[in-house]
Amino acid sequence: MSDTDTKIQEAIANPQNMGEMSDADSVGTVGNPECGDMVRMWLKFDEKDGKKVIDKASFQSFGCQTAIAVASMATEMLKGKTVEEAQALDSKDLSAPLGPLPPMKIHCGEMVEGALRDALNGDSEASANEEPSPVAGNTLLGDMNNRVESSGKLKVVTLEEGEEQVL
Repeated sequence: MSDTDTKIQEAIANPQNMGEMSDADSVGTVGNPECGDMVRMWLKFDEKDGKKVIDKASFQSFGCQTAIAVASMATEMLKGKTVEEAQALDSKDLSAPLGPLPPMKIHCGEMVEGALRDALNGDSEASANEEPSPVAGNTLLGDMNNRVESSGKLKVVTLEEGEEQVL
């Protein structure tokens, strides 16, 4: 097992900041419905020395272990960064604590970067304060279902509905 694989396994065994943040100031989502990977990131800001800084970050992910590991590491890395410093980070920076990702996993870092950019640049403050719904609306599962219904290539059905999960 490579050093990167070991770090990914360690991050998966103890993911940091995983889950919705009910008091978030901003939310960003990115995903690829064709392969089923999606990442949502929540950000909570504070002011320090007259600058807007990230106080807390959390995430949810449908995807492979590498996407979860990168998102976990990224949410830790973002704490205390100004918006400008966070905007300057790219996928390589966000995945750097894990070591070099294999070519087939580079998209995992890019998805985390995309969710971060969406949260930093998008007008997502309003959606961060909406009441989440169990399947639709601003939940990650709801977004995934909404994005893939038109393509018909992937459909996720919650087990609470008494149906099988289809991927």
